[in-house]
Amino acid sequence: MVLLVFVDLDPDLAALDVLGGFFVLRTGVPPRGPLPTLARAYEAREVDHPGEVYGDPVIFRVRKVSDSLRTPETRVAVSVAQQALAARLWSVALGAAALYGHLPDLDPELLRWDPDGSAPDDLWLSEVRARPASAIGTVVREGHLGPLETALRSRYRVSPGLLRGNAASALAGAWRQLDRWARTHDRTDVADRARTLAVGLLREPGPAGALDPRTLRRRSCCLYYRLPGGGLCGDCCFDRPPDRTPGRR
Repeated sequence: MVLLVFVDLDPDLAALDVLGGFFVLRTGVPPRGPLPTLARAYEAREVDHPGEVYGDPVIFRVRKVSDSLRTPETRVAVSVAQQALAARLWSVALGAAALYGHLPDLDPELLRWDPDGSAPDDLWLSEVRARPASAIGTVVREGHLGPLETALRSRYRVSPGLLRGNAASALAGAWRQLDRWARTHDRTDVADRARTLAVGLLREPGPAGALDPRTLRRRSCCLYYRLPGGGLCGDCCFDRPPDRTPGRR
């Protein structure tokens, strides 16, 4: 018999701080002033909101990633930007569900996003209210990843298979990191809850088609190898970087 101990969500989501990195979620009012909500960012058209610095937050982020990585290929920057945001969302949701036993409502209207920022200061939750851990797929996949995919494909020519592979890979990566932390700190309860949730999510139609269910190896490539100095990721579908010679596959 295993005793599972759940704790209430605290206003600062402070329990996530021990996980660090992509798992931390800031709450309250962003210090940098008004930031767009993710609901605003997902609007599938370029709009001009007076008083907002970033104009179209998605386009701003992709341009920032492109400049930072010095890639001439926009689709590579789109891929990297989307996978990073997917990893943030999966990490916060899975980490909270495993530590607290439930998760904060990550409604896109409640999450403010700084497309010029980096984790953990890129996301700010304006109100902390609990949702059951079983809602994690609805909260992240339907609330964010679907609208984000729509937004990106309305702005750029990018494969849906690439984006869905990124999202599934981000989920698997968040699970691996959380499992590693839990076992290092003798938190088998956290490891067990994370595994139950992650395995269930990875069996759903989208992720199951994007990753090999036995190895969690991707069926698509995130294009990281096309960056200057880039290589293959640990879960890449390729065994070696494809030939980039013009005219050859």
